[in-house]
Amino acid sequence: MIGIIIGIASVITIIALGNGVKQKMISEFQTSNSGEQTTEISYDGEESASSGFTTSDVSQVKQQFGRELSHVEFKKDTNNISINSATVGNSNVGTSLSLLKSPMSSSRLIYGRNLSKADLALDQHLILLSSKLAKKVYGNAKNALGTAIMINGISYRVKGIFKPSGYDKYSVNFLLSQKTYYSGTTINRANTLKLTVKKGYGASKVTNEVVSYLKKHGQNRRAGNYSYFDEGALLKSISTVMDVLTYFISAIAGISLFIAGIGVMNMMYISVSERTQEIGIRLAVGATQKNILWQFLMESIMLTVGGGLVGFLIGWGFSSMISLLIPYHIHAIVTLGNFLLAFGVSSAVGIIFGLLPATQASKRNLIDILR
Repeated sequence: MIGIIIGIASVITIIALGNGVKQKMISEFQTSNSGEQTTEISYDGEESASSGFTTSDVSQVKQQFGRELSHVEFKKDTNNISINSATVGNSNVGTSLSLLKSPMSSSRLIYGRNLSKADLALDQHLILLSSKLAKKVYGNAKNALGTAIMINGISYRVKGIFKPSGYDKYSVNFLLSQKTYYSGTTINRANTLKLTVKKGYGASKVTNEVVSYLKKHGQNRRAGNYSYFDEGALLKSISTVMDVLTYFISAIAGISLFIAGIGVMNMMYISVSERTQEIGIRLAVGATQKNILWQFLMESIMLTVGGGLVGFLIGWGFSSMISLLIPYHIHAIVTLGNFLLAFGVSSAVGIIFGLLPATQASKRNLIDILR
């Protein structure tokens, strides 16, 4: 039974973790509890980073696709937002900024203090300045602490100096609270349009139709291009690859089941040879060959199914333990299909590898046994 237990436990562990990864990917596809899906259309053009879509575009899309869409709205940009003019010291600079929902990593802080959770939540006009711009304007980056910076007519006080990086949200000159930046403002232009597709409509199909409509009727269609990244198609492709990898690895783990099956067959052959008297007595009191066949076959199946059920429980528990150590909140998922797979495979192993010994037992000759 140990071989069966190890084989089934290995297969269930791999499949459960694979199911967990797939479920995590699906949840990242922005599907709501009501079955609605959220997609985004981007604009890339000659205009500034926040001028691709207008309120007129939103109104036209709502009117044209009111049956398929429940919401059409501008997406609030959070990373690498372009600012035409910001006053830093005595200089006016064209620059960029990113918005924070949670505190920046303390390892990036050079001088001053980081923006805390309270700072980000209480709508305080505090800002973090990049060391590169601070050194350029003030000579010494530390001198920028406590100074005022004017952005879009609003004054912010420099609380800390951070080290900018290459190509992520920290590759900007300013970091501030998202709540503070958008407080009291009404967005009437953006470079990303957020669509919420009603349940029952294909998100990819509807979004592509909206893109085609905007290419013909969008306010800025001549100055740029509208595009949609089909996450659904990508998700489907990734899920297919995940399934292939999961079952391929499971097949490799299943080799142990073949080895365990041979062990079961050898054990049953030994059992038949050691229980010759029992077989003879049963035949002498009227048992048929079919009775003997089923006796040994059922013993083989009970061994493998018992091992399969124990292996299933061990694999379930082991995969759950492993999921606790995996980042990104991936949980092991065991389905009814996985249980039926374990039960079916263990039963098949018992039948296939127990049939020959059971057949040999049923064909034993009573005269030879009595001799």
